[in-house]
Amino acid sequence: MASIPATRVKKGMLIKQGQDLLRVLEFMHVTPGNLRGFVRVKFRNIRNGALVESKLRSEDTLERATLDEREMQYLYQDGDDFYFMDTSSYEQIHITSEALGDNVNYLKPEMTISVEFYGSEPVGIEMPVTVDLKVVDTAPGIKGATASAQIKPATLESGLVVNVPPFVNPGDTVRISTDTGEYLSRA
Repeated sequence: MASIPATRVKKGMLIKQGQDLLRVLEFMHVTPGNLRGFVRVKFRNIRNGALVESKLRSEDTLERATLDEREMQYLYQDGDDFYFMDTSSYEQIHITSEALGDNVNYLKPEMTISVEFYGSEPVGIEMPVTVDLKVVDTAPGIKGATASAQIKPATLESGLVVNVPPFVNPGDTVRISTDTGEYLSRA
């Protein structure tokens, strides 16, 4: 276990608190006027799905859970469960959409990603910085449109809706940032 100061917490980190594993959903560093700064953190308990909010002093430390990563291939979704196959042993596991969080918006079948394990328990996935997804539906492109301040919503193959420039058409493949969920470029 590695101890980290509360000020170094990042979204997506897995923290061990007693017997609980907590995934960081949101964090905000607050410095109110002439008072000491603190960190407001929102966690999700991986095992029971409960939301936990915490107010930590800047000098507080947290135990970061040590995770093993294995290369796995995303197979399919069945209800709230997402199924993955180990690329070396062909063993299949499933992870709930609750544990995956926003990452479900970037998954497409046959994609190879790193699955995080705490002991033998799958607790999440490590997404690449960007993913390329096909545009399923959007308003038709405007001829001669430039990438100025105009934007329009586009529905991608994973169901994610992002704002794209007017020259993007249905059938185009676009590159999306997995950190922010924003359109970066055409792929």
